[in-house]
Amino acid sequence: MTETNEFDFDVLVLGAGPGGYTAAFRAADLGLKVALVERYPKLGGVCLNVGCIPSKALLHTAEVIDAAAAMEKHGVSFGQPLIDIDKLRNFKTGVVDKLTGGLDGMARQRKVEVIQGTGVFEGPNSVRVETAEGEKQLSFRNAIIAVGSQSLELGNMPWGDPRLMDSTDALELEEIPDRLLVVGGGIIGLEMACVYDALGSEVTVVELTPGLMPGTDPDLVKPLQRRIGKRYQAIHLETKVNQVDIADDGLVAHFEGKHNGKEMFDRVLVAVGRTPNGGKINAKAAGVEATSRGFIPTDQQMRTNVPHIFAIGDVVGPPMLAHKATHEGKVAAEVCAGEKSAFEARVIPSVAYTDPEIAWVGVTEVEAKEQKLDYGVGKFPYAASGRAIGNDRTEGFTKLLFDNKTDRIIGAGITGPHAGDLISECALAIEMGAEAGDIGLTIHPHPTLSESIGMAAEVFEGTVTDLYIPKKR
Repeated sequence: MTETNEFDFDVLVLGAGPGGYTAAFRAADLGLKVALVERYPKLGGVCLNVGCIPSKALLHTAEVIDAAAAMEKHGVSFGQPLIDIDKLRNFKTGVVDKLTGGLDGMARQRKVEVIQGTGVFEGPNSVRVETAEGEKQLSFRNAIIAVGSQSLELGNMPWGDPRLMDSTDALELEEIPDRLLVVGGGIIGLEMACVYDALGSEVTVVELTPGLMPGTDPDLVKPLQRRIGKRYQAIHLETKVNQVDIADDGLVAHFEGKHNGKEMFDRVLVAVGRTPNGGKINAKAAGVEATSRGFIPTDQQMRTNVPHIFAIGDVVGPPMLAHKATHEGKVAAEVCAGEKSAFEARVIPSVAYTDPEIAWVGVTEVEAKEQKLDYGVGKFPYAASGRAIGNDRTEGFTKLLFDNKTDRIIGAGITGPHAGDLISECALAIEMGAEAGDIGLTIHPHPTLSESIGMAAEVFEGTVTDLYIPKKR
C-alpha cells in the first residue's frame, strides 16, 4: 500500500445519506482518515431529512387518529381531532433534528471531516467541492459514491406552482388541502395519501398500471385497496394525468385512460418514482462508468469499474432502500480497509407503511409463477388470530412460500398492522435456510401477530389446528 500522506484522505465519501454516513463511520472505526462530503446542511440524506423518517413520524400521527376514530364502535369516543398543524410540523422537525444532531456528534467522535458542498470528480483520485467559502480540491486513495436519488418529475406540470408537490414538499405540511390528488399508486404516494386522509383531506389516487403498488403480490395489496376504497374520494387505475393547469382556486388535472375528464384539486402530489444522481458527479472524469439512466454498476465488493472507487445505495440500482444502502456502505468501507467483505444478502425486505402495512421478502408469488418454480404456500388469515380479532384488525394475513422439494422457505408476504416489524423473522428464516418445520416448531408467544408466521408454516405442512383445512383427495 502507498503511504497515507500521499493523499488528503484514505476514504472520501460523496453523499451523507444512510449508506454514505454508515460507510464513513465504519471506515473511521477501521482506522482510516475519512472525509464526508454532503451538499445539504444536515447529514442523513433523503431518508432521514425528507423521506422515511419524517414520513413515519406523520404516519404515526395518522395511525393514532384512525385508531381513536375506530374506538367509537367499541364504546369509547374521543370526538373529532383538533389538529394544530404548526405543532405537528414541529414534532416532525424535532424527530429529524434529534437524529441529524446525533449523526453530527458521531462524526465528530470519529474524527470524520464533514465538508458541506457539492462534489464532482476531477480525476481518478480527486474531487472538487463547491462550498460556501469557495472551491476545495480534495485528493483520496479510495472514494465511495453515495449520492442517492431524487424524485422523478413529470412533464406537462407547472412545477413553479407551490400547490404542485413532490414527496419532499408534501412532508413540509404547509397546509391540509381539502382536495388532494396523488399521482402514482406506489409506496411513496400511498403512504402520503394515508397521512393526508387521516388529517382530513379528500384524497384521489391515480395509477397508470392495472393495480396499486406495482410489483407487489395482488393479494397482499387487496386489504389495503379495500380499506382506502371506502375512505378515499376515488382510486383511478390504468389512468394517467396528461397535464395540470393552473387556476386561481386550484390545479386542474386532465385524465386519460380508464378514467377520462378533468377535475379541480387544491394540491397535487406527484410520486411516480425516483431517479439516480449518478449523472451529476462528473463520474466520467474519474473513469467511472454509469448507465444512461444514471445508475453505476458495481461488483459484490461494491467496486465500480475503477477498482479504488466504490458505489452504494440508490445510485447502484433497485431496490432503492435505506437498509440496503447501509449494508452496502459497510462492505465498501471494509474493502477500503483491506478486509475480506462482500455484499451477499440473499434477500432484502420491503415495507409499505400504509394502513394496513404491507411487507414482503424473498420470492414473491408473482415471481414464483413467472419463473415456474415448484413452490407451495402456507397462508394464515388474521380472521383466525386471537390478537388480530382483539385489535379489531382482521383484514390481513401472513403468507409463506416454500420450495416443494426441500421445504425451505423462499419468500414471505404480510399484510396487517406491524407487518414491517414481523417480516424480519421471515428474512432471517430465508437467510438461515429454514424449513417449514423449523418455523412451525419454533414456539411463538400467544396471543401475538407474530405467531401467524409459525401457523402459516403449519398450514403448509398440514399440521395447523387453529384452522380446519380438509385434506386433498
